[in-house]
Amino acid sequence: MSVTEDEPPPASQGFARRIGRVQATAINMSQMVGVGPFITIPLMVVAFGGPQAIIGWICGGILALADGLIWAELGASMPRAGGSYVYLREAFQYRTGRLMPFLFVWTAILFIPLIMSTGIVGFISYLTYLWPSMTHAQGDLVGLALCVLTIAVLWRKIDDIGRLTLVLWGVMLVSVGSLIIASFTDFHAHQAFTWPAHAVDLGASKFWISFALGLSVGVYDYLGYNTTSYMAAEIKNPGRVIPRSVIYSILAVMGIYLLMQVGTLGVVDWHRMLDSNDPASSSLGSLVLETAWGKGAAQAITVLILVTAFTSVMTGLLGGSRVPHDAAHDKVFFAAFGKLHPKHRFPTVSLLTMGVIMAAAFCLSRHAGTSWKTPPLAVLITFLTTVMVIVQSFSQVAALVVLRRRQPTLNRPYKMWLYPIPAIIALAGWAVIYVYADKYSDKYNGPGLHPIEWSLAWVALGAVAFLIWARKEKTWPFGPKDIREGFLGPSNSEPEAAVKEDA
Repeated sequence: MSVTEDEPPPASQGFARRIGRVQATAINMSQMVGVGPFITIPLMVVAFGGPQAIIGWICGGILALADGLIWAELGASMPRAGGSYVYLREAFQYRTGRLMPFLFVWTAILFIPLIMSTGIVGFISYLTYLWPSMTHAQGDLVGLALCVLTIAVLWRKIDDIGRLTLVLWGVMLVSVGSLIIASFTDFHAHQAFTWPAHAVDLGASKFWISFALGLSVGVYDYLGYNTTSYMAAEIKNPGRVIPRSVIYSILAVMGIYLLMQVGTLGVVDWHRMLDSNDPASSSLGSLVLETAWGKGAAQAITVLILVTAFTSVMTGLLGGSRVPHDAAHDKVFFAAFGKLHPKHRFPTVSLLTMGVIMAAAFCLSRHAGTSWKTPPLAVLITFLTTVMVIVQSFSQVAALVVLRRRQPTLNRPYKMWLYPIPAIIALAGWAVIYVYADKYSDKYNGPGLHPIEWSLAWVALGAVAFLIWARKEKTWPFGPKDIREGFLGPSNSEPEAAVKEDA
């Protein structure tokens, strides 16, 4: 084994640390809330078959918090852009070289734009409340225009985006706050808390299939608590700010979601949410506002809901576009993705690529969705969670354990509370979502989608791509492993040396 010294690049990878604690928390919360709860509350009711849908929000929040503690420790210890890419690279380099980080980026380029496309779908769904005569083609054009607008807004320096996010975060708080207040001004407790007979039957497979779908929908709505980990190279004092932004945002959003679920169920009869042709299934928030405060107030706040949807898409694409950049920076992905804007210092190729995939996923869901039993949003959620779980979620739990063992001296400004209990809870939650994916997809989306098989096929294709790339680069398994432990150095920011180990 020989050691070769590398010339370390600038500590920030060309990014500038400009985002503080409040802005970081705002970015996470803006990505988490978005249009998700406004449109997935009916999906949760469909999954559970009644107001016991609150189980999905509670268990989804527990899973998000358990997983968030993993992100908090890893993000604080390795504060570079790319998030999971960095953590998997550091943890799995000892046995499989660059395979795991490559597979993660390969997968992230698909599942991150899929998440963002659901925001576009939700935007169009709520727009129909203000524009009931909108045709399908007009909806397509509006969605594509929104994709272009998102890229245009992000085509600027991070300082401006940070300030803009605070303003949009305020809009988000007003929209969800208005819905919560409106729901409790016309609240009927018997609608919210009267559960059907045998609503929770732990001995029935039907309940666990419903639970798995509800957990999938719930955790989808919480996704975004990790956005600041993806853009860690732009966070001030990341050892303190990243853990706090993750934990604060999850706890705050958990409270918001529970109030929204209970409040809306107390205004609108949950049976209406089961009818795909009823406004309660497509624009529930607007219907609640109209019932409580009248048509004019509902229309005004629906505009704020649309702004909230756009904010979620914007902040998600902001964080996600940093992932391929870091891999390209380390020569583990296509070099073009490593390019930064010469003046504003953001990843241009990565942003454009993910924006295009987001637009394509939106269009596909709009046109393929005519043959699906449930709305396109539900199908997109099913696919993105299965693809994400197999490479990111499972692997990141393992990465936490491996790094604790392999790099015990790693500087950890934050260490997981009650380790390893939250990691075990996260692993169990992700396993339920993944193992039941085909069953709840067949029940709610219709037979033939096979999300587990598609996720495995995508990973297998990524493995083939990795072998082709590894052979060209002459790295493991066709060459030596490059073992880098740069985060053990005094700067805790960039790899300082590479160890060449024969395959």
